[in-house]
Amino acid sequence: MTGNNPVESFKIDPALLLRAYATGVFPMAEEADNPEIFWVRPEKRGIIPFENFHVSRSLRKTVRQGRFSIRLDSDFASVIAGCASGSGERSRTWINQPIREAYGKLFELGYCHTVEAWLDGRLVGGLYGIALGSAFFGESMFSRERDASKVCLVHLVGHLIEKGFTLLDTQFTTNHLESFGAVEVPRRQYQKMLENALAQSAEF
Repeated sequence: MTGNNPVESFKIDPALLLRAYATGVFPMAEEADNPEIFWVRPEKRGIIPFENFHVSRSLRKTVRQGRFSIRLDSDFASVIAGCASGSGERSRTWINQPIREAYGKLFELGYCHTVEAWLDGRLVGGLYGIALGSAFFGESMFSRERDASKVCLVHLVGHLIEKGFTLLDTQFTTNHLESFGAVEVPRRQYQKMLENALAQSAEF
């Protein structure tokens, strides 16, 4: 981590946020109702190499069944609200109001994107992240129906590959992400991968 002392801020400048991502840094908050943020640069970074991406047989079946209607960038506010809800496995969330506002501005500017799962006209799962160069920085996901967020991740990876992205950053790894092929790479190696990805262009 860098900047371990929280910096009180009710506004995060979008340009500063983009510069932070370009150097391998991202913001977090202790919890949703804490207005302070701190900047993080992990010693080991989570990524999902596209060649390692693994989808279980049961999930492949779910994707083929087409139970969910998948949309891109149609309802950012509801997606980040779902991610910030702290429901399901997470009783707490790091997405506070300054973060929600900052990423909302980046969405308006075309840097932040969503993949959404809809069922019977309801948003039941989704994820969001930042696109810079040919890098996509996955931020958070949520699910209100079984496998909804997993299906979004499968669609995200397919979309990124199709559009020519070269790096999918997950920030950290979890058992859940590792089941999809996520791995940790040392900071120095990650920085080289990031530099290469930023030197190439891809349109989400």
